[in-house]
Amino acid sequence: MAQRPSPVYACETVSQTSPDKSGKIATDRIAFVAAGFEGAQAALQELTAAYRSVAPDEADVVVALGGDGFMLQTLRRFIDTDVPVFGLNRGSVGFLMNEYKPEELPKRLKRAQAVTLYPLLMTARTTDGSSQESVAINEVSLLRETYQAAKLEILVDGVARMPELICDGALVATPAGSTAYNLSAHGPIIPLSAEILALTPISAFRPRRWRGALLPHDADVVFRILEAQKRPVSATADDFEVRNVTEVSIREDRTRSFEILFDPETNLEERILKEQFAP
Repeated sequence: MAQRPSPVYACETVSQTSPDKSGKIATDRIAFVAAGFEGAQAALQELTAAYRSVAPDEADVVVALGGDGFMLQTLRRFIDTDVPVFGLNRGSVGFLMNEYKPEELPKRLKRAQAVTLYPLLMTARTTDGSSQESVAINEVSLLRETYQAAKLEILVDGVARMPELICDGALVATPAGSTAYNLSAHGPIIPLSAEILALTPISAFRPRRWRGALLPHDADVVFRILEAQKRPVSATADDFEVRNVTEVSIREDRTRSFEILFDPETNLEERILKEQFAP
């Protein structure tokens, strides 16, 4: 199992917060968290000097400074709280982030539109008999570990839909993640309201022309790794990796949710729609 280095946070404690009496999410108490690289740390210093900040366990909203990867880490960190996250982009792409503008941040937070996302739950079993669980906001992906192609059997709701897929790998993506790795693997872009998951092969060799499938959001997907010792495969839930897997189960977890805040003019639904018409 491998994980990326831990990010740098402004504070370490987390607990639950609640909407204000009007039913809207309160934004008066802001907690800032930041990735470890220079641009994000400089933004952290600028914003904490300009605005009063609190610890995350006292916050109405968390402002995350970094890129999309850091946003995914932050959302998972706050998975068991009701605290929404507003991202300010200090990375490269920033699809899940808002434009970095330090001016009038409280006004932006009060105007922001909330998007509720449900993660995927990955359960990965390995060749040594152990089991690992993790959640994914974008996708769960399987990838070959060596020069030999992976051999996968794919079951959907207990039915073997693909007895053998020879490939570099495969993934299951949420609508929010459909514009990320899924799109690079030539998978479809999915509107947020569609309640559909994308099942997409990565460099399929046999059957060569199979392009994947669209599944109901409540489908249970199981990948069984054929010839796991000879053709080792790893499974990754966003950036949480488990190596040498023998079976990977994936389903949407509606017992948990994430709330992301966006500027109204660049909300997530609009961004996903625009991606379908990008040159």
